[in-house]
Amino acid sequence: MFEELLNLGVKEAEYDAWLIRIGNGDQFSSGFVDINPNSKIPSLVDNSGTESIKIFESGSILLYLADKFQKFIPQSFNARTECLNWLFWQMASAPYLGGGFGHFYAYAPKKFEYPIDRFSMEVKRQLDVLDKLLSDRTYVCNDDYTIADIAIWSWYGGLVLGRLYGAEEFLDVKSYKNVVRWANLIDQRPAVKRGRIVNKISGDLSEQLHERHSAKDFDDKTEDKLKN
Repeated sequence: MFEELLNLGVKEAEYDAWLIRIGNGDQFSSGFVDINPNSKIPSLVDNSGTESIKIFESGSILLYLADKFQKFIPQSFNARTECLNWLFWQMASAPYLGGGFGHFYAYAPKKFEYPIDRFSMEVKRQLDVLDKLLSDRTYVCNDDYTIADIAIWSWYGGLVLGRLYGAEEFLDVKSYKNVVRWANLIDQRPAVKRGRIVNKISGDLSEQLHERHSAKDFDDKTEDKLKN
C-alpha cells in the first residue's frame, strides 16, 4: 500500500519498515506490545501529525491509509461499501487459509486427514467465490484497484501463484482461471514488486530488503547488492 501511494506521487506516504522476527519473539517486546497489545504483525505508527497514532490489524491499516490519503478506496458510499465488504471478507476468510489449511497441510508435526480435508474444501470454496466474482470484472471492485485487492492478493494471489505451502497442485489452483489472471495482473505492478521484498524472510531471498527507510534502499541495500 505504501509503495502504491508513493508510485502515485504521494510524498507524504514515505515510510520506514522494520523487520519483526516473530520466530525470535520480537512481537512480545515491550516496545511492540505498546503499539499492538495483541502482539501480531503488521502494526503501524503514524508520526506525521501532532500526536502519534497506533494502528494494528492489516485491514485496519489499509483502511486508515486509504482514508488518510483518499486513494485506493471508492468515494461513493455504495462503491465504498462494496470495497469494505471484500476487505472484511478477506479478514474473515484468510485464517481458514493460513491458520487452518496452511498449518495442517504444511506445518503440523503430524498429518491428519480430517483437518486437511476440512480446510482444503473451505479454501477451494473461497477460491470459487473469488473466481465467480472476477469472471466479469478486472479487479475485486470492478475496474478499480483498491485496498480489497491488496488485502486479498497478499494471501490468495500468493496461493495461486505457487508461493504458499507448495499446495498449488493439491488445490488445483489453475482451475480458478479468473483468480489466476487477476493474480498475475497484480503481480506485475511495480509497487507490488517492490513491496513484496520489504522485510521478506522466506522464499527467494536474493532481493530481500531487511529494512526500508527510503526509496534508495531498493538500489543498494537488497541482499544481492550487499553480497556484491
